[in-house]
Amino acid sequence: MFGFDLIHIAIMVVGMALSLAASGYVKYRFNRGKQVTLRSGMTGAEVARAILRQNDVADVTVHEHQGFLSDHYNPGVKTLNLSPDVFNGRTAAAAGVAAHEVGHALQHAQGAFSMWMRTILVYPAHFGSMLAPWLVIAGLMLSAGGKLVPDTWQYTLAMCGVFGFGIALACSLFIVVNEFDASKRAKVALATLSITRPGEEDDTVRGVLNAAGMTYVASAVVALMQMLYWAWRAGLIGGQRRD
Repeated sequence: MFGFDLIHIAIMVVGMALSLAASGYVKYRFNRGKQVTLRSGMTGAEVARAILRQNDVADVTVHEHQGFLSDHYNPGVKTLNLSPDVFNGRTAAAAGVAAHEVGHALQHAQGAFSMWMRTILVYPAHFGSMLAPWLVIAGLMLSAGGKLVPDTWQYTLAMCGVFGFGIALACSLFIVVNEFDASKRAKVALATLSITRPGEEDDTVRGVLNAAGMTYVASAVVALMQMLYWAWRAGLIGGQRRD
């Protein structure tokens, strides 16, 4: 049980590779998008405020936030925090990122289901994913011969661990849905207000937003692999096994 587990190591390596690849692709697309200047001449902050006004959202404020691609919407205090490149940028990349974050503000204002579920699950998923492997390991260690038997407390303990990974996976899936929905709202808003124009500007925005969305897809894939691995270790799939 405490030796090297090549399958788990492989999952960790694949997860790290997916995360690095997705992050690198986002930076690549954003840096390319910074070369495409908006013909509308609007900064990211102006784009954000224009979309908020167009949707009658008056209680969200836009602020500059330090850090590269640190942009985020804080639903607790209803603030839109944009990194310097986005807040001050007059590029298609800045417009796309700003509009995406406004998309989250619109989800919040309109009570979008994916935003609601993400908010509910994020903390249970965080703590569940930290405790889950230890619960499975404890169940295996305390069971007779490292073999889990259904209807025993050791089996229940291990299943609670697998359930913790399930919550983390569900949260990841809702985040994916939520992020792509925010990007969809961003594209519609930019087109409706004629902030970006068909052609290079729209293509650049689409590329930046799709790349950003893939980071969350990568996280969901890793969460799925983790859940399946620990379910297998607990004997929930693939039959009972000994360590």
